[in-house]
Amino acid sequence: MSLQVGDKAPDFTLPDQSGTPVTLSEKLAEKVVVLYFYPKDETRGCTAEACGFRDGYESFTDAGAEVIGVSSDSVASHEKFAGRHDLPFILLADTDKAVRGQYGARTLGVIPGRITFVIDQEGVIRHAFSSMTNIGGHVADALAVVKRLQVA
Repeated sequence: MSLQVGDKAPDFTLPDQSGTPVTLSEKLAEKVVVLYFYPKDETRGCTAEACGFRDGYESFTDAGAEVIGVSSDSVASHEKFAGRHDLPFILLADTDKAVRGQYGARTLGVIPGRITFVIDQEGVIRHAFSSMTNIGGHVADALAVVKRLQVA
């Protein structure tokens, strides 16, 4: 993982599941952002992770955070994935994997990694968690950090 806690999060603009451009800095002007990178729509682990963020979405928004998922899948794939699993949050299509590269979200340098960042409203990374197998840790750890930021 190339980005660490304390680093400035690179800004970017990517299309969401409806094709609307989303810019990170604009979202950060409104809320803390939980930015999670995942390998692929509709795979077992990625679906479990997305559904974990879905099930905890109200807790994230109550604590002042927006959840944003990123993979290299297309806008159309994200639209189907979000609809099929009732995902209330933004999914971004990083089809050329440029943003994934900026964030170092790769495993073994080639395989798309599963990494979650919590980014405060100043654009500083406050939490980074990388695990391909501890799916629940991504959601639970991110929520704990968001709640700590809310108190501070």
